[in-house]
This record gives sequence, structure tokens and C-alpha cells, in this order.
Amino acid sequence: MRVVAAMSGGVDSAVAAARMLDAGHEVVGVHLALSRSAATLRESARGCCTIEDAGDARRVADRLGIPFYVWDMAERFQRDVMDDFVAEYAAGRTPNPCLRCNESIKFAALLDRAVALGFDAVATGHYAQVVERAGADGSVVRELHRAVDPAKDQSYVLGVLDADQLARAFFPLGDTAKPQIREEAAARGFSVAKKPDSYDICFIPDGDTRGWLTSRLGEQPGDLVDVASGEVVGAHAGAYGFTVGQRRALGLDRSALDGDPRYVVGVDAPTNRVLIGTQDLLGVDVIRADHARWCGPAPTGEVRLGAQVRAHGEEYAASVHVDVDLAEVVHVRLDERVRGVAPGQSVVLYDGTRVVGSATIASTDQSGREHSVAVRPGGTVEHSSTLVPGG
Repeated sequence: MRVVAAMSGGVDSAVAAARMLDAGHEVVGVHLALSRSAATLRESARGCCTIEDAGDARRVADRLGIPFYVWDMAERFQRDVMDDFVAEYAAGRTPNPCLRCNESIKFAALLDRAVALGFDAVATGHYAQVVERAGADGSVVRELHRAVDPAKDQSYVLGVLDADQLARAFFPLGDTAKPQIREEAAARGFSVAKKPDSYDICFIPDGDTRGWLTSRLGEQPGDLVDVASGEVVGAHAGAYGFTVGQRRALGLDRSALDGDPRYVVGVDAPTNRVLIGTQDLLGVDVIRADHARWCGPAPTGEVRLGAQVRAHGEEYAASVHVDVDLAEVVHVRLDERVRGVAPGQSVVLYDGTRVVGSATIASTDQSGREHSVAVRPGGTVEHSSTLVPGG
């Protein structure tokens, strides 16, 4: 099989490429250039997209004796990941750029180009497993499953892959824990064996998301509003700089509040207001999500599944209902209330270790509770004393 090994310059993708070669495949290493800036250097960087990273990937490819290329994906990455990231925050939502990158870049643009050039599949260093089983018609069905190392499991950010993409995806590291991967890299003589792991948002090198957004959206002064009293309790320079569940750096006028801690419970983008409330308003158990993507056939009717709403978060038991007439809309009723669930995040659904699919959270609610905050599609927020279960 002819395989493109996506090589970021890190230890994981290096070992993944080596394992594909060991398995007898014809492997070509490809590094994705996601920025054309000459200043994209490792100094102060936290990601995997620097000029030095490309050099690290090339040295690994040379040691393996495989061809190596750099493919320019900067324009597509800017449009589909970075611009989307800005637009989502401006609309009062909290996106996950890693899911977007996997959906649009690594398993769309990269995979499409690889197939067009005659390759059969793409291999990456993600920690997840593809399990093959026999289908009802005798065909081979490929399922996406969690990695054996729960601390490194990345199946959440791969929940956007559909069956066609999974058919051409390989994740050679899913059956191994990270410490063993580093040991293997050292044994193979890879210079990246001790290279630190990259952080999630590769295009924000200093980790200052609010500052990065401000540089693109400018300051947009508005009010911090306490949902219980309706009173203005502070000011902000841009509602896009806040996310549900946030407690720090709120800039509250404490003299206008009691002594209880306050959190962001909603972002009302149309009015540029940030809604502040107490901890009891953070927990939600009703989620409506859209833009669903299924790793196989979509579930029908109401099913019991696990739901995960953050990349490194817990999995919660839930009842899930998929609209019969519109399979892209998913209703999730969690068995318990979960804090800090924001529109724009993805909910990834599991059946045991198997990834069923994912959807983008459009709204959240509290079932059967008075005086709750319901975050609606588009970022608007309602404070109601008579919320109907399920919103």
C-alpha cells in the first residue's frame, strides 16, 4: 500500500512513519506548511508548524530512507481553521481548531491530494485505533476507537471523520502508551525522541487567545451583566474574549456583587454582553447539536451512548436522539449536569470505546429547573424562571 505519512516534526509522527514502513508499506513523508511567514520560528512557539519542525521531520525521513516533501496548505489553513476560529469567537461560540484542522486539512485537503497522486492512505501520529470487523454483507468495516493510553487518547479530535475517510486512515500509535513511543524513538536514533509535546492551538504561539483575537477583531467595549439582578457589574473590551465557565480575569466590580464566586454563564454576541452568574447556573444536562458527522451509519431513534464535550474531558452517560428527517441534528440528554459546556464546542459520542460520531453544540439548557440560563443558537442567552425541560 502506498501511504503518505503526515510528519509534523514531532516524536509521534516520526514513530508512526517508521511503523508504517516496518509494516511493509511504501511510505512518503509529507510536512504541512501551515504558514508562509518567514518569522515562523520555534522561539516562543508552542505548536508544530515552525521552520525548525519541518527540518526535524526531514531529518527523520532521511534516517528512515523515505522521500520527503513539504506541501503548502497555508491558504487553506488560514481560511478553514484560523478565519473560522475568529468568526466562531466573534459569534459568541467556543470552537476547537484541532477538530476543524482534522476535518478540513489533514483528512480532507491532505487526503484528497494524496489520493489524487495515487496514494492509498494517510497515516498520522494521533493516539487512536482503527479496528476492522466483518460487516453483515461480508465486507470489512473500519471503526474508530479510543487509544489504549487514556492520558493521550485523541479520538475526540478525530470524531469528525466519516466512514470514507476512516477507510483511508491509519493511526499506528493507538495500541501503545506515550512513554514507550519515546523509548522506541530513541532506540531508532531519532533526534526528536525527547522533543516536548506540542500544544493544541499551534497558531497562537504565546498561548494568549484573547490577545490574538483582539489583534484581529479590535477592541469592542461592552458590559458584564449579572443574570440574577440584570445589573451591569463590569466592562469588557470584547465579548469574544470570554467563554462559558470562565472565572479568572473577568474584570468585575465586586462592590456590586455578594461574596459568591462568579463565572461566565453565557456570551450574548448580538448585544456584545457577557453574562455572569453563580456556579449553580453552569451545569447543563440538555444539549442540542448540529452539523453531525458519523463514523458509520447514523443512530436511529433514541440510544444510550457516552458523550464527551472537551478534548481531554470526561465521558458522560447520555440518551441521544437523532432527528429522523434531519440526521445532522442531535439531541443529547446527559444523566448528570456538566459544567462549562459552551456552544461551538463539539460533543463526541461513544459506544464503549467506539466513536459513533460528533456534532457541534448549538445550544445548552437545564432540564426542569427554575431560574436557569439557556444558551441558544447564535449565542443569545435567556434567563428564564420557567424553563421547559429540553428547552
